[in-house]
Amino acid sequence: MAALRNGHVNGHAPTFMNETAMATKRFSDIPSAIDIPVQGIDAEEDLELNLEDALDDPTELCTVLESEGAARGFWMTIALAYAKQRKVDYAIEMLSKGLAAMGNSGRGTPKDRLSMLSCLCWLYLWKSREAPRVIPGGTLVSEARNKDYYLQASTATLNEATRINQSFPPLYLARGVLYLLRASLQPPSRGHGPGSQDSERVETLKQAAKCFEDALRASKGKNMMAVLGRARAQFSLGKYSSALENYQEVLSKMPGLSDPDPRIGIGCCFWQLGFKDDAKGAWDRALDVNPQSRVASVLLGLYYLHTSSQLAPNDPSFIGLYKKAMTEYTQRAFKLDKDQPLTCATFGSYFLSRKAMPTVESLARKAIDYTDINAIASDGWFLLARKEHFANNLAQAMDYYKKADEARGGGDKGHVPAKFAIAQLEVLANDIDGAKYRLEKLIQTSKSVEAMVLLGTLYAEEVFANQSSGYKEDKTTEQKKAIGLLESVRVAWKDQKKVFSPDASVLLNLARLYEGESAEKSLQCLQQVEQIEVDKIPEEERPEGTEDELTALAELRSRLPAQLLNNMGCFQYQAEKYEQARVLFQTALAACVKESEREGASDTDAVVTTVSYNLARSFEADGLLDEAKTVLEGLLERHGDYADAHNRLAYIALRQDPTGTGPKMVSQLMQNDHTNLEVRALYGWYLSKSKKRAANIAEDPEQRHYKHTLQHYDKHDNYALTGMGNLFLSTAREMRRDSDSDKEKRRKTYEKAVEFYDKALQLDPRNAYAAQGVGVALVEDKREYGAGVQIFTKVRDTIKDSSVYINLGHVYAELKQYSRAIENYEAAVAKDRAEDPQILACLGRAWLLKAKQEKSVAAMRKSLEYSQLALALAKDQIHFKFNVAFVQIQAAQLVYTLHENQRTLEEVQTAAEGLDEAIEAFTEIAQSKNPPYPKNDIEQRANMGRNTMRRQLERAVQSQREYEEKNASKLQQARELREAEMKRREEEKQKAEEAALEQKRRIAEERQKIHERDRELAEKRAEEQRKIEEAEYETDSETGEKRKIKKRAGGKRKKKDIEDEGESNDDSGSVGGGGGGGGKGRGRGRNRRGKSGSADNDDNDDENNDDANEGEAPKKKRKLVRKSTGGRQSKFKSSEVVVESDSDDDNNDRVPVSAPEAAGRTSSISSSPVEEGDDDDDEDEAVVQRRRRQ
Repeated sequence: MAALRNGHVNGHAPTFMNETAMATKRFSDIPSAIDIPVQGIDAEEDLELNLEDALDDPTELCTVLESEGAARGFWMTIALAYAKQRKVDYAIEMLSKGLAAMGNSGRGTPKDRLSMLSCLCWLYLWKSREAPRVIPGGTLVSEARNKDYYLQASTATLNEATRINQSFPPLYLARGVLYLLRASLQPPSRGHGPGSQDSERVETLKQAAKCFEDALRASKGKNMMAVLGRARAQFSLGKYSSALENYQEVLSKMPGLSDPDPRIGIGCCFWQLGFKDDAKGAWDRALDVNPQSRVASVLLGLYYLHTSSQLAPNDPSFIGLYKKAMTEYTQRAFKLDKDQPLTCATFGSYFLSRKAMPTVESLARKAIDYTDINAIASDGWFLLARKEHFANNLAQAMDYYKKADEARGGGDKGHVPAKFAIAQLEVLANDIDGAKYRLEKLIQTSKSVEAMVLLGTLYAEEVFANQSSGYKEDKTTEQKKAIGLLESVRVAWKDQKKVFSPDASVLLNLARLYEGESAEKSLQCLQQVEQIEVDKIPEEERPEGTEDELTALAELRSRLPAQLLNNMGCFQYQAEKYEQARVLFQTALAACVKESEREGASDTDAVVTTVSYNLARSFEADGLLDEAKTVLEGLLERHGDYADAHNRLAYIALRQDPTGTGPKMVSQLMQNDHTNLEVRALYGWYLSKSKKRAANIAEDPEQRHYKHTLQHYDKHDNYALTGMGNLFLSTAREMRRDSDSDKEKRRKTYEKAVEFYDKALQLDPRNAYAAQGVGVALVEDKREYGAGVQIFTKVRDTIKDSSVYINLGHVYAELKQYSRAIENYEAAVAKDRAEDPQILACLGRAWLLKAKQEKSVAAMRKSLEYSQLALALAKDQIHFKFNVAFVQIQAAQLVYTLHENQRTLEEVQTAAEGLDEAIEAFTEIAQSKNPPYPKNDIEQRANMGRNTMRRQLERAVQSQREYEEKNASKLQQARELREAEMKRREEEKQKAEEAALEQKRRIAEERQKIHERDRELAEKRAEEQRKIEEAEYETDSETGEKRKIKKRAGGKRKKKDIEDEGESNDDSGSVGGGGGGGGKGRGRGRNRRGKSGSADNDDNDDENNDDANEGEAPKKKRKLVRKSTGGRQSKFKSSEVVVESDSDDDNNDRVPVSAPEAAGRTSSISSSPVEEGDDDDDEDEAVVQRRRRQ
C-alpha cells in the first residue's frame, strides 16, 4: 500500500500503547528462506534460497522455477522478497515471467493467475509513486518510464485480472488506489475561483471512493486499508470532516498501525479545518510511534515554519522557531529520504534564502519530477523561478512563474505568490498596464496585501509623475485608487490575526498623495513613519538618564532621517503651528550634523540648505524677524546665489522699513536678478502696495511689470496672470456706472479680469487666488451670490487667508444672512485683521443690518461698538466718523419705533444722547473738505435729527418713564407671583419625589415579605416531601440506593379478614364496595349485578338508582372484584371508603358510608373465575396509596 502513504495524517493512539519505535508490518510474512522442490529421480534434496541475502538478477531463478514447474506461491514469495529489498523492477520481472510460464505450461489455474496479476498491479502502482512525472531529458521515448507509463501498465494488469474475476476483493482496493494516482496527475483546469475544482478530477476521486466502498463491503467492514483509501479520497475532495472520521476509525480499530499511519491523515485534516495545534499533536504522536517517519518530520517542520511566519522577523521567538523547523525536523526528514518531494521543496526555500543556488536547482528538480501532488510541483517551479529572478534571467523566471501558477490551476485559482511575481516582472519590463490588470484580478480573488501595496504604489507613481510633468492631466481617479489601496494596507496592519509590519514606503506614498488634499492626514502618516524609525533605534544608542520627555524625544529624533523631520516641520508650518515647526527644523539640522559625523556618510549640504531656509520661514511667520534674518544671512554666507534667501531678506526689510531700506533692497534685487520669476513676483507685489492709483490702467506700473513678465520671460507665469486679473478686477470695481456705455465698459473690464484668472486656472487648477478672483467678479458683475458662496467655500479649505472670510462675509451680507456674515467677518478679524478698520467697519454694517431686520437694540449696540473701534483705529478717516453718526441715528429711530414693553428708559436715554452726538458729527462732516456724501444731504439729515427726532425721543423718554412708573407695581406684583409660583412648583416637585421614594420603599418591603413567605412555603413543602419519601422509600443495605418499600403480606391478610366480616353481614352473598360521596352532594356508587346474585338484589338496585339520581356526581368509580371463589372472604374492609379522584376538590367531597348502607347500595359481585384476575394486586396498591394521601 505504498500508494497510500503520502498524504495520510496522524492522530493520538490510546495511552495504553507502549511501543516507541514500531517496526513496519509490511513484508513481515516473507520468510527468511525458501525451499524450491526439485523434480527427478536423482534429486536428493530441495533447492534452498536465502531471501534475506542481496538478490541479484532473477533470470536464473526464473529458469529454475519454470523448469521445475514451481507453484504460484514460489513465484510470488520470491517476487515479494525482491520488493522487500526495494528491487521492484526485479519483482515485476519475476511475476511477468511466472505468468508467462504458467500460461505456456497450462499448469496455472485462474485463481493462481488472479493472485499474481493482483500482486503485479500493486508493484506497478508502487513504481508509479517513485517514477518521475516527466520524461528525463535525453531519454528515448521507447525507454521512458514515467508515472503515466506505470499507471497504464497497472491499468492493463488490472483489466486482465478483472476479466478473470471482477469480484476479487483485492482488485477493488487496487482500482481505488489507481484512481487516486490518476486524479493526482490530472492537471488542474482554470477554475473560476479558489474553491472551484476540476470536474474530471472530482469524478475520478468519486470513482476511487466508490472502489474503496466496494472493497469495504466485500470485507464486511474489516478492511482498514479501504477505510484509509476512502479517507484519502474524501480529503482530496475537500471533505475534511468526513476524512477525519475515517482516519480516526482506522486508528481506533488498529492503534498499532504505523505504515501507513492514520495519524498523518488525522493531522492533515485538523490542519485543513484550522486546528493547527491539534495537527501538531497528531504528527508528534506519529513521530513517537515511528521515529523514522519522514512524512511526520517534514509536516512538523512545516508547522513550525507556519508558526514562525505569524511572527515579525524582529520577534525574539522567530529565529528559534525557524531553526527548529529547518534543523530539527526538515533536515531529519531529508536525511531519512533525500528524494521525498515535499522535503525537497521545503528545504529548497531554506537554501534559497542562503543564496545556495546550485542546491536550490537540484532540490527543486526533485520536487517537480518525483511528486504526484500538483501543489508540490508548483512549489518546485516557484523555487526555480526565484532562482532565475535573482540571477536577473527575467524571461526564464517568467516562464517558471507561469508554470508554478498553472500547476495549481492558474486563472482565478493558481499560485498567488507566482502571480504576484509575474506582475513584478511586468513592472520591470515597463508593462505597467499589464501589471495593474494582473494585480487587480489578484486582489479580487485573494485580497493579497502585497498586491495592494504594489498596485497602490503604481497608481501613486503615476500621480507623482503627472505632478512633476509640464503637461498635467486629471489623475483624480488614479489618486483615489492609490489612496484606497494603501489605506486598506494600513487597515490590514491592525489585524491581530495577520502579522504585517508597517511599511514606511506605504506611509510616505500616502503622505505625498494626501499632501494636496489633507495636510493633517499627511502629517499623521509621517508621524507613523517617525515612530517606525524610532523603534528601529538600537537600545545602546538610546539616551540614558534623561528625565525630561521632550529632551529625550529630541535626542531620539536627532537620530532620524533629516528629510523626514523637515517634511513634518513643513506640515506643521502649513497648520500655522510655527513653534512646533521650528523645533522640528532645528532637530533636522542636528540630525544632519550627526549624519555628517558618521563614516561614509553622504553629503548633507543640500538638506542643510533646505532645512535652514524653512527654519527662517518659521521664524518669520512667528514674528521673529531678527532671528529669521540671522538664519538667512548665514545661509547666504555659504550659498551667495540662493535667490529665495535674497527674496525673503528683501521682504523682511520691507516689513521692517517700508519706506527706506526695504524698497532699496527690492530694487537692487530686481536689478541683480531680473530674470528670476520669484524676484519679479516679489517686485510686482511691492508695486501693488506702494504705487499710486493711476487713472488709466495702461499707465499703471504694476500692469506694465506683469505685461513685461508675460511677454518676455514666461507667458505661463501664474503669479503674473493672477496679478493682471487682480488689476482689472480692482479697476472695474472703481469704474463709473452712470450711463449704459459706462456699464458696458465696466462689464468688459470684469470679463478681462476673468480671462486672466481662467488662464491661470488652466495652468494650475489648484490656484485658489485665481478662483477667488473669479468668485469676486461673479458677485460684483453678475450678482451671482450663490455661485460666489460655492467658490469662496472651496477656496477657504485651501488657503488660510483672511480675504476669503471677508469675501464670504460680503456675499452673506448681500444674501441677508447676517449671522453668517458676522461669523466670517469675525473669523477674518481673528486671523490677522484685528487692527484693520475696514473689517471692523464691515462688522458694524452687518450688525446694523441685523438690528434693523430683527429690531434688536442689542444688535444695534454691537454695531455701534464696532463702528467706534474702526474710528479709533483710523481717526483721520472721515467716513468712519460718518458711520458712527449714522449708526447712532439708526439706533434712535429704532428705539423710538419700539413699543414701551420692548425697550427700557435707559435705552431711550442712551439713544437720545447718541442722537445729540450724531447731530454734532454730521455738522462737522458737512463742513469738511471731502465729505463722503453731498454736503446738503448730510446737513438735511442733521437738521432732521435736530428738529424732528430730538422731539420724538423727548416724548419717548417721557412716555417710557410714565409707563415704567405706572407698571412698576404691576411688574413687582407679577414678579412676586412668578416667584411664588416657581416656589410652589418646586415644593410640589420635591413632595412628588419624596412620595415616589416612599412608594418604592414600601414596594420593596412588600416584595421582601413575599419572598420570605415564598421561601418558608417552599421549605415547608420540601420538608413534607422529604417525610413522604422517607415513608415510601428505604435505603438498601447492600447497594446504598433508595428503593420503594415493599408491601407486607400481613396487611393483605388483615384486609381479607375484614372483608370476611363484611361478607357475613350479607345473607345474599354480595360484598359491599363503598363508594365515596361528596361533602355537599350525595354519595356515589357503581352497581353491578353478579351472575349468581338473587332476585332480592333488585330492590337494592332500585334504592341505589334513586340515590344516584338525587345527586349526580362525576362518574369516577372503581370496580372491586372478589379474588377468592366459594367461601373465600373479601379482602376489603367493609367500613373503609374507596375514592378515585383526579382533582384536589374531590378530596373535600368525601363522606364515609357505613358498611350496611354501602352493602345496601351495591349490587352483588360474582365470585366466578371469569371475574377474577390480576387486577387484585393493582387494586391493593391503589388503596394503599389513597390511604397515605388521606
